[in-house]
Amino acid sequence: MNDLFMSLKENVTFVLEFLGLVVLMFVIAYVAQKIARKKENASGRILSTRTMAVTGMFSAISAILMILEIPVFFAPSFYKFDFSELPALIGAFAFGPVAGVMIEFIKIVIKCLFKGTSTAFVGELANFVIGCSLILPASIIYLFRKNKKTAIAGCITGTLIMTVVGSVFNAVYLLPKFAQMFGMPLEAIVEMATAINPKITSISGLVIMAVAPLNLLKGGAVSLITILIYKKISGILKGSHN
Repeated sequence: MNDLFMSLKENVTFVLEFLGLVVLMFVIAYVAQKIARKKENASGRILSTRTMAVTGMFSAISAILMILEIPVFFAPSFYKFDFSELPALIGAFAFGPVAGVMIEFIKIVIKCLFKGTSTAFVGELANFVIGCSLILPASIIYLFRKNKKTAIAGCITGTLIMTVVGSVFNAVYLLPKFAQMFGMPLEAIVEMATAINPKITSISGLVIMAVAPLNLLKGGAVSLITILIYKKISGILKGSHN
């Protein structure tokens, strides 16, 4: 716990940037959900008691899944595969994008409290932003017309956006920030990737041959499982299961 607070203190600027992106994601989710509810003439709160209860439960599950990382053979060791977006996507489909973003954020908090950070919060920021780039498009598309076709369209769109956002965000911000915080040249990061795949000789090569495939794999796997199980459990989640 002390190590976590020391990391927070040492990286105040980065943490503020992180929180700014969190607020941005919440605003996007909230505006989209308000527009959808106005269109449907829906009443009541966006965050009902049941929504908050399921969100808390799914956040805990998501945090556990985030800790259970799986190495991938085509990327350096600091890139790993996990299923932590699965509860967030299911929650977003069931209760809207606000719940999805909440699950993404709370899972990061839980993970940091129990495991800390080994990447000076760079990995956590990447996980949150890239996760939201899947959750938000997929759930917003589904929000305005809830059927299997729009669920599939939303998941495909979300996966593609996640891949693009993840690739650009890594190349432009995350990898340079990671190198800066750990006092190492970007070339050292490229060398780590070259040791895995000799064809990777630059940041752009790392992004194209490691980051993009990882996000496609993750988005595709999470989307497929969501499509297969969501309708079977949605009634239970919403309390309408007979």
